[in-house]
Amino acid sequence: MTIWLLALVLLASLAGLGYRQGAIRVGVSLIGILVGAGLAIPLGKLIRPLFVTLWIKDPLLAWVLPPVVVFIIISMLFKAGAAILHQKVDVHYKYRAGDLRLILWERLNHRLGLCLGLLNATAYLVLISFIIYAFSYWTVQMSTAEKDPTTIKILNRMGQDLQATGFHKVARSIDRMPPHFYGMADVAGLIYHNSLLEARLSAYPGFFALAELPEFKNLAGDTQFLQMRQGGEPMFALLNHPTLQGMIRNPELLNTIWSTVLPNLEDLRSYLETGKSAKYDPEVLLGRWRFNINAALGFTRMAKPDMPSTEMRKIRRWVTGAYERATIVAMPGQRIIMKNMPPLGIAVGAAATPQNIEGKWTSLDGGRYNLSISNLELTAKVEKERMTITGGNVVFVFNRTE
Repeated sequence: MTIWLLALVLLASLAGLGYRQGAIRVGVSLIGILVGAGLAIPLGKLIRPLFVTLWIKDPLLAWVLPPVVVFIIISMLFKAGAAILHQKVDVHYKYRAGDLRLILWERLNHRLGLCLGLLNATAYLVLISFIIYAFSYWTVQMSTAEKDPTTIKILNRMGQDLQATGFHKVARSIDRMPPHFYGMADVAGLIYHNSLLEARLSAYPGFFALAELPEFKNLAGDTQFLQMRQGGEPMFALLNHPTLQGMIRNPELLNTIWSTVLPNLEDLRSYLETGKSAKYDPEVLLGRWRFNINAALGFTRMAKPDMPSTEMRKIRRWVTGAYERATIVAMPGQRIIMKNMPPLGIAVGAAATPQNIEGKWTSLDGGRYNLSISNLELTAKVEKERMTITGGNVVFVFNRTE
């Protein structure tokens, strides 16, 4: 077991080092380890903006490096203080205490140093186990076995050994990571190993606004990235793809993604597993909708039952050309976008220039909604998978696509 091997190496090496350095240096170093571990995360958060401003653009490094630097600096300060204190005590016993007391002190110093060295090793083992647990929680869930780099394979093996030996309970005992850290890993692993869930993910209403961002549209249209994804490339290979790297190195975009994903995390996982969203399903308007040409022509025929067939064919050609690509995206936050739509209320036969129109929706009752679009007040009625929009001389019918 790799964990027991790690424990053996730490205990043996630090016990020997403790015997050599003595109780004062090792004891103060132990205090430094405890203080550094306690202050690493809170102080790391304070200095993280400095790291990002100066040179770190990778968000993973910007998250990991500051606490590590804080821990190292605090440990070094305590070690420096321990060396000064040890020197003063050593000078006292060598030149002022006499030979017998010097011999007794050195024996006590070395033996107590060995014992404290074992405590140092234990502290390091617990800290390293926590780091292994936190990172392997992600890497194990997105493992691709033979394709993973050697370092990831070793990390995964150590994480699995933590679970097998039960030592993960020790790591969790000092775990101060927020629950969403592990929740995000669960969702990422679920999507990574189930490519069919990507279609379900794209239909999640909470992410409609993200899908409208140009960065996500570029990623969806990147054939090389899609081929890598379908080919089961390791996660680190995907993360190093230029298109994804451009998104990762965009702090504003990352903040937008984070602020969108975090409030939806629990509901998203349930949605991916069951296809049902307790948060968004009650709002039946939410979704993507495509213009139903046949239904729209049916309303026209009902309004003018005596219309000659030649005129009806002209209307069909015009409606097909004007609305065949028309869609609606109804998003959370009472936002709605009509895409590839001619101007609302345009006369049949007029020049129809497709455009995107954005507006607001408000819920009424019984599947009815008020739409405020282009200074028009329209009413939408949702019945199962069909939405009918009316108002003034406007009658539109859309079918749900997602």
